[in-house]
Amino acid sequence: MKKLLGILVLGFLWFNYSFAETIVMLPKDTASGYKKLSKSLTGKYYKDYGMQVVNKKDGHPVRAGEKSIRFEVRSGDCGKDREGGWSDCKNDRERHELSAGGKKDYMSKGEYWLAWSIYFPEDHQNLYPLSNNYGQFHQKKGQPVFMFKERNYSYSVVRTIGDDDYDERKLVGKNVMPGNWYDILVNVKWSKKKDGFFKVWVNNELKYDYKGPTKTKQYVYYKFGVYRTGITRYLNYKNIDEIEMCFKEKGSTTKENTAFYKLQRKKWYGHKTSINLYDKCKDYYKHTEVPSTIVYFDEVRKSKKKEKVIKNLK
Repeated sequence: MKKLLGILVLGFLWFNYSFAETIVMLPKDTASGYKKLSKSLTGKYYKDYGMQVVNKKDGHPVRAGEKSIRFEVRSGDCGKDREGGWSDCKNDRERHELSAGGKKDYMSKGEYWLAWSIYFPEDHQNLYPLSNNYGQFHQKKGQPVFMFKERNYSYSVVRTIGDDDYDERKLVGKNVMPGNWYDILVNVKWSKKKDGFFKVWVNNELKYDYKGPTKTKQYVYYKFGVYRTGITRYLNYKNIDEIEMCFKEKGSTTKENTAFYKLQRKKWYGHKTSINLYDKCKDYYKHTEVPSTIVYFDEVRKSKKKEKVIKNLK
C-alpha cells in the first residue's frame, strides 16, 4: 500500500512539474488580458533562448515601459507538443511560440480588441521561400482562421475562412520593416455567421477590413512568437546546383523535375514533394542550416475595451 501511495505521489509531482514548466507568466509591463500563456513545445524542445523577457537597460528594443519579449528560432528548433500527437520535425517546421490556449483565455463569441507591437532587428534576414509566422488566431480542435506572417520581407495578414477561403494582404512593406516597431491593433467579432468582422490597424492606419464569418468552431485563441514552415523549401532553394548534381547521379522522376523547374523560377511547389526532394539530395547540400530568426514583441494585450489595449501607446 505504501509503495502504491509513493508511486501516486511521484506521479502527481511529475505531472505538476511538467505542467508548470510549460506555463509562462509575463510581466504587466509587456502583456495583459491573458490568464495563462503556455509554451508551444515542452521539456527539452523549448530552448532557454527561445523566449525571454528582456530589459531596455541591457540594450534590447522596447516599445513602452522597461521590458519586451524576445523570441528566437535557430536551425533545428523543432519538437513535439505536450500530448506528443504533433511533431514539428516530421512536418518541416520550427518554432518557439506562446499560446493563450487555456479555458479562461478562449474567445467564443462577441467583440474583442487585441493589440501587440512587433519589432524586426536591423539585421533581419529574408528567408524566402520559407514562411515565418508571427501570430495565429487558432481554433480549438480546428485550423487557424487568421495568421500574421512574413513572405519576402513583407508582414501580412492571411485569412483562411469566408466565401473565397483564402486572402493575403500586405500590412508592412519590405523597405521599412527591419529596425522599426509596428503597433498592431485588431478589432474582431467572433461569429460563424456573416455578421462577423476582422479589422487590422498598423500604426493607427486601417489596413484590413473583412466582413463575414470569422470562425467555424466554438473557441478561438491567440498564439504568438516565431513559427517557421517550409524548412526544406529554403534548403532546397539554397542548394539548386547540388540538386542538379544529385539528379545526374541518382536520376529523377517527373514530379521531381517539375518541382525543380518551379524551384529555379521561385514558384511554389508541394509540401510533401519538398520534403522528399530534400531527403533524396540532402547529402549533396553545402547549405545545411537555416539562419536564426529573432523578433521582439511588446504591449501584447486583449480586452473587450479598446482603451485597455492601447493605453501605453498614446
